Amino acid sequence: MAAPKPEHGAAPDSGPTPGPAPDSGPTPSPTPGPGPDPGPAPGLDPLTVPSMSAGPDFVLRPWEMSDLTLVREASLDPYIPLITTIPARYSDAAAEAFVRRQWERAAAGTGYPFAIVRSRDRRPVGAIGLWLRDLPEGRASLGYWLTASARGQGVARAALRTVTGWALRDLGVPRLQLFVEPWNTASAQVAEDVGFRREGLLRGWQQVGDERRDMTVYALLNTDGPADDRAATTN
Repeated sequence: MAAPKPEHGAAPDSGPTPGPAPDSGPTPSPTPGPGPDPGPAPGLDPLTVPSMSAGPDFVLRPWEMSDLTLVREASLDPYIPLITTIPARYSDAAAEAFVRRQWERAAAGTGYPFAIVRSRDRRPVGAIGLWLRDLPEGRASLGYWLTASARGQGVARAALRTVTGWALRDLGVPRLQLFVEPWNTASAQVAEDVGFRREGLLRGWQQVGDERRDMTVYALLNTDGPADDRAATTN
């Protein structure tokens, strides 16, 4: 998804999968945020990011310093650095700083940043995050993104379904929401497939690159029914 560069699903710094068809293009979904690296909200406890299965082919796990190759690939994408704090110009130092920010977010209690990893070869292919700044008001936000090589395989859908089910069921979050640019039909389709409902258009909601962009807000309530029946498996 510059100033500011919100984190983030669909996406984690996570936030954030765009494109002309479901799960087929660069489809990052931005997560909301007031700035590129806001400090921790007061009174939040450190979080432990679990590892979870996202279907038979992918797992979600905490970020590792071995994920620099993922940061490098994402930095080459024309869209991902605009909507996350992925560096637009890659360097090992910038990539390491990005990974440390994911650790700091969990330590500060502001969210759960996950790397999306292919099971068969342990290759990281994207990210998804659950952000908790508004949890005192009963809501949390999601963002996700995938590298180009992982698109069109249902990865974003599996990751979003897994985190959504966990957040509603295990964490008891009353309301989950995510924000998608209106042109991003692939990311919108992923959200709708998981059960999110389109609630409306937010005009000029977010700075993306050099301009304010409209965002469509999607939401899912824990009273809407479970999104998934998989439980988290903590390493």
